[in-house]
Amino acid sequence: MGIQGATGSAPWQAPTSVEQGLYDAGNSENWPTFFDILAGTDLYFPMSRELMDAVPGSIPFRPFRDPKFDGLALAVFTRGMLAPPVGDHIFERSDLRSLAKVWPKSVRWLAVNPGTPVETFLPADPKRWKRHAKNPPAERQLKTLWTGDRHGPLAHGMACGAMLLVNNGSIWNHLGWQWGGYTEEKELLRKWWSVTGRAEWVETVERLLNGEVVSPAWEFVLRVRQALILEYGAMPEAAHWRDTAERVLVSRTAEVVDQTGKPPEFDLDADIELVRELIGRVLRYEARFRADGLLDADTCVRSVMAWDFGRASCLARWGLGARYGERDETERALLRVGDAGRQVYRSWAEFAVGFVLGRCLHFDSEEFGDWYTDMVTVYQILSTEPDSPWLSVPWEQSPADLTEH
Repeated sequence: MGIQGATGSAPWQAPTSVEQGLYDAGNSENWPTFFDILAGTDLYFPMSRELMDAVPGSIPFRPFRDPKFDGLALAVFTRGMLAPPVGDHIFERSDLRSLAKVWPKSVRWLAVNPGTPVETFLPADPKRWKRHAKNPPAERQLKTLWTGDRHGPLAHGMACGAMLLVNNGSIWNHLGWQWGGYTEEKELLRKWWSVTGRAEWVETVERLLNGEVVSPAWEFVLRVRQALILEYGAMPEAAHWRDTAERVLVSRTAEVVDQTGKPPEFDLDADIELVRELIGRVLRYEARFRADGLLDADTCVRSVMAWDFGRASCLARWGLGARYGERDETERALLRVGDAGRQVYRSWAEFAVGFVLGRCLHFDSEEFGDWYTDMVTVYQILSTEPDSPWLSVPWEQSPADLTEH
């Protein structure tokens, strides 16, 4: 049918299951499967950063000629083939359905992963692409870069962002391109973080690494409970927890008054009511966590700092994709994420429920909607699937890891 793909018996390590599937289907000339895989995954166009900054909101086609084929070709790459961001070289994201709608008539070939062992040139056939794109098979939600860091401190820092990345259908251990392309990464940072440049990205990542974005009130009530657990050797009753938190607030307010000689600038009664209500919310969420298998009967959420650390893991990489930082900066931030997480938590399970509670307190308002149920699904995936980083990346560093870094 005029399709030319990679052949040969030399060993090759596919970066993800997508490239492995394309490689196998192409070599066996199983083109229906090849097109199904291609239609069900994201496709990325190599672009110039300077060009995309000049014409944002569009993907100008950049056809090329390959000496092995007659006519123009258009290059696209699958997610696992994307190199970390460097220089002027960026990628923009699309998919086969969208590409079929705007395919330029002058281009005769779709070059999938050109210049790689899974290179395949497809004759232009937008009608066929549309048929395959109607009901493509769903990709696995947990995506792993098999050729990326899967063990050691850097992998640990990336795994701290796995709950968010797996929920988004992104590769948990890709350094620079998790989901969208250059323009999408910039838009995500602007929309969700009000980050539009390097200085804002650096500041926000630093605040997350220091646990300064999460609400101090959330962390306060959990620390009061941890202190009671240490003192009494068991979880306190709700009333004991509330009363202790109130006494601590009153005591701290008295210290402020003594030090300044002035009445507090805040409403103590309102703060007490806020903390008492917050403790009730935490207890209700934890009851639901236990019912859904996120917490054991005799355990509780230790801290919500994971909500900041997990987002720091992602933001450090999104900023690299948006070209607000360099690779070495992102790697240093990821190493700090891992260190910060280990200072607060003792396991992936503890980290996970801290992340989920922070997300729910931030977004869910006790509706137990998608903000919560999505996390239950991700928790189950990461707890059970064999290539989950929770099962392959130890929570504690080994002596070899400490020596290496």
